[in-house]
Amino acid sequence: MDVALKIVLVIFSLGLIAVVLLQRGKSAGLSGAISGGAEQLFGKQKARGLDLFLQRLTIGLAIGFFILAMLVAVFAK
Repeated sequence: MDVALKIVLVIFSLGLIAVVLLQRGKSAGLSGAISGGAEQLFGKQKARGLDLFLQRLTIGLAIGFFILAMLVAVFAK
């Protein structure tokens, strides 16, 4: 059980890192590089939808990460 939780925790942490790096920052970050062509092709609304999706995914992964981290700490005793 302990090993399985640690594996899932690593998967959540890697997912969280990837999603944070994909988000648009003040300097447009990787999200701007990826959706830059889509912005010109489909308009700005599609890029805004991507940012909103990445923001919600980040929140979900962060909550899951913290819950899993607490579970791993409890089972490590």
